[in-house]
Amino acid sequence: MNSGQPEQEGRPIGRRVLLGTLGLGALGVAAAPTLQRGLESFLGSAADKDPTGLTGLLPNGGGFRYYSVAASVPKKNATTYRLTVDGLVDRPRTYTLPELRALPQTRLVRDVQCVTGWRVPDTPFEGVRLSALLDAAGVRPTARAIRFTCFDGTYSESLTLDQARRADVLVALRMRDEDLSHAHGGPVRLYVAPMYFYKSAKWLSGITVTEDVRPGYWEERGYDIDAWVGRSNGRDDEPTS
Repeated sequence: MNSGQPEQEGRPIGRRVLLGTLGLGALGVAAAPTLQRGLESFLGSAADKDPTGLTGLLPNGGGFRYYSVAASVPKKNATTYRLTVDGLVDRPRTYTLPELRALPQTRLVRDVQCVTGWRVPDTPFEGVRLSALLDAAGVRPTARAIRFTCFDGTYSESLTLDQARRADVLVALRMRDEDLSHAHGGPVRLYVAPMYFYKSAKWLSGITVTEDVRPGYWEERGYDIDAWVGRSNGRDDEPTS
């Protein structure tokens, strides 16, 4: 995504700023590229002229922009990346990136829907079904939820165990038929197809099985814990393959 432009690392923002972009985000999807460039120019598209981080949230003609809630995020690669599965499991494990790539991969094509109003249709994601990693770990009977942590050191998310076991929830390694870049949350991110995109945590580093759902970063700031988009994105029509 961000076609034709260099990918930009995100900058921290507050909830008021994010909510304030609702109208701009929706407008950015519908507007022609010329109007979008005008919006970016008005807000100051250069990173050093954008202390609010607003332009990091605006969709552009090629898709959408990316942001983070951390001031900076370290980069990981096939040598340094690790994903830990632990908590209420019988067989905790830490995966390397090559080990994740060696597992059976699932490809999904869904719309990406942001809670601020913009949408990117028909976006392919590929990766390992989260349910496969949970099965390999051996989830204990007392488990009811999953907590996700990220190597940005700040972001977190959660799902119920039933939600996590859906066939359209991936530990994603690729997007739009390319390996996930750093700005897209790579090398590994969560992808929760039927929910708003804030549930699809970038820079995934930890999957912890827990007894109860713990609100994630944005839920602690007022967002819904159950962030269903609706039938058009698969909420009521779970894929079986």
